[in-house]
Amino acid sequence: MNAATTLEEARSITRLRPRYGRRLAAAAALLLAGLGVIGACVSQPFVAARPPSAPELSADPARLERDVHKLVETFHPRGHRHIEQLDRAAAYLGDELRAAGGRVTEQLYDVEGRTYRNVLARFGPASPARVVVGAHYDAANDLPGADDNASGVAGLLELGRMLGRAPLRSDVELVAFTLEEPPYFRSAHMGSAHHAGALRAAGVAVRAMISLEMIGYFTDEEGSQAFPLAPLAMLYPTKGNFVAVVGNLEGLSLVRLVKGAMRGATDLPVHSLSAPALVQGVDWSDHRSYWDAGYPAVMVTDTAFLRNRRYHTDKDTPDTLDYARAAKVVTGVAQAVLALANE
Repeated sequence: MNAATTLEEARSITRLRPRYGRRLAAAAALLLAGLGVIGACVSQPFVAARPPSAPELSADPARLERDVHKLVETFHPRGHRHIEQLDRAAAYLGDELRAAGGRVTEQLYDVEGRTYRNVLARFGPASPARVVVGAHYDAANDLPGADDNASGVAGLLELGRMLGRAPLRSDVELVAFTLEEPPYFRSAHMGSAHHAGALRAAGVAVRAMISLEMIGYFTDEEGSQAFPLAPLAMLYPTKGNFVAVVGNLEGLSLVRLVKGAMRGATDLPVHSLSAPALVQGVDWSDHRSYWDAGYPAVMVTDTAFLRNRRYHTDKDTPDTLDYARAAKVVTGVAQAVLALANE
């Protein structure tokens, strides 16, 4: 190698450096753009608030608190072994939904020699497709289960009272499910699995299903909100003061509709997550049964154990819940249901 060759190679490298720099910058820009698109698909940050179709409808925090206390204190324990208490709770739920104007029936099924029941209440006229809203009334083991999930069931009852005086143009079915908790969690014995399977077997079209799963715990403490994946902390608040709408990737449009309706109903912050079921917690409630049956479904939640450290402990008691903000969740869900049922 002579000096002339070395000089020419150096000049070639110098000429290439700007080109490589431009390529690296372009690749970095594409990567950032891709991450931005993924982030937008996951969290839907630009969903606009939807004006409420029935702004006069508002959930009552006092009734939510009353029903949570009733479920936790009168029908304790509500674990799978306590059939008598579950049946007493089911009777109470049926009476309340009937008083709200619902057409109430029960769906009975047997598991390991025991009979369990879902409580069903229909509102509005018969229609080709229906909207389903559900919450499970059983609790884990012998625990009080105030947030998990007396809060969701209290929300279901209050939703029934609101729908009983709302202008509905199609069929809405409220369902109080049994056996969401272990040992039958994620199994064919879940009450929601029986309900979704029966709808599919009968050829019933479901426009949307909304699962109310823990809607009562909120905190303004900085750092109180955890996430199943660390990068999600860049997309969501770090305070547990919001409600979340959770769906799968196939249900992006449903997530957006529910989120927009809830945002337009109250001033409670509403965030959303659309992700595959492999992300921890995305399918951890009754909505998964409807995904399995081929129906669009979302979960409305306070994010459970990612925020509420009392989850599945004896400290999950009625005095730890924020009923004012829970009422805003229910008010928002009511507007989402009206949007789905009437449009």
